[in-house]
Amino acid sequence: MSVLSKWNKISLVKRIVGGLLVGIILGIAFPAANVIGILGDLFIGALKGVAPILVFFLVMSSLSRHEKGNNMGRIICLYVLGTFLSAIVAVVGFYIFPVLITFPGTVVAVSDSVPAGVGQVFMMLLMNIVENPVTSLTTANYIGILAWAVVFGIALRGASDTTKTMLQNISDCISQAVSWVISFAPLGVLGLVFKTVSENGLTVFSEYGRLLAVLVGCMAFVVFVVNPVIVFCTIGQNPYPLVFKCLKESFITAFFTRSSAANIPVNMRLCKSLGLNEDTYSVSIPLGATINMAGASIVITVMTLSAAYSLGYSLDIGTAIILSLIATISACGTSGVAGGSILLIPLACSLFGISNDIAMQVVGVGFIIGVIQDSCETGLNSSTDALFTIAAEFHEWKKAGKDIRHLV
Repeated sequence: MSVLSKWNKISLVKRIVGGLLVGIILGIAFPAANVIGILGDLFIGALKGVAPILVFFLVMSSLSRHEKGNNMGRIICLYVLGTFLSAIVAVVGFYIFPVLITFPGTVVAVSDSVPAGVGQVFMMLLMNIVENPVTSLTTANYIGILAWAVVFGIALRGASDTTKTMLQNISDCISQAVSWVISFAPLGVLGLVFKTVSENGLTVFSEYGRLLAVLVGCMAFVVFVVNPVIVFCTIGQNPYPLVFKCLKESFITAFFTRSSAANIPVNMRLCKSLGLNEDTYSVSIPLGATINMAGASIVITVMTLSAAYSLGYSLDIGTAIILSLIATISACGTSGVAGGSILLIPLACSLFGISNDIAMQVVGVGFIIGVIQDSCETGLNSSTDALFTIAAEFHEWKKAGKDIRHLV
């Protein structure tokens, strides 16, 4: 117990970094010890298993107890603006640093899951919204989960206080369970890194290094330039203390868990520590984990432009802007699409007339760099959920004459 107590006193970030380093060492020294990789599979499996239930009960419980005076309109506007500007950053970044793709030469066998056009994306989103709530929970269809949670939450507004208390207790219980799972992140990261290094070696991250550098560079620009500008325009003061706080408290855990939904308790704990209105953040954080996808819009835009450039297609600025709009709309539906953002690349590729076979090879490239790309994408998405929620709340506090300079 003494050892366990000392272990828990070490910050989670330091423990995760330790797990990362140990995983690399074990992957190089004992590549045949496949049992170590099971730690990563168990960790990811636990997160995937509990996250859909967490979103469902959090939103339903919050809406059932909701009072007037929240900030959801401003927060949603910030989510959409941030996602669109991220796509614009990806366009500009690609024009400055164009990237040629070396296609793997094989087509990934997931063509049936890929939407064929913008109309199909909207139809898919609508069908995901009305999908059976039980099916949505079992298939992790977050769009459907969110929709039914809103319906049930509003329907329960007239329920007794006892019923609302029960929902709150269930919500708190699931949040605690997710926190326990996240506390095992160092072991999970150890297993995930070991599996990657033992199967692919350290060169796995260098084969498509330039493409990965552009993707990560665009995400970094959004984190350190675009988001701070948005926050400054919202709260009217130096945004960087708040930005760095969100990076420290939210980005790092989301980077290693690679799940915005699983990172919801982390973001809610951050909002609570700053004294935010629980009626607001208990809805906006789960909502952001579903529709706030700045990282996804960057991935869709850069990968599509890279494919078009590699094939010699004309990349006029007008088409690039249209691509940004498509990436923004598609990114908001990423959570409801099996496979995440990279499976929406063929949709964007169709804007340039790129054949589906070629587009699916681009998806294959996405899977190759997915280890780092998905981690950075999730970290950006999840930390921005908290950042924009806090900024919107601070805006209201400042209008009311409250001094917010000391809060971060």
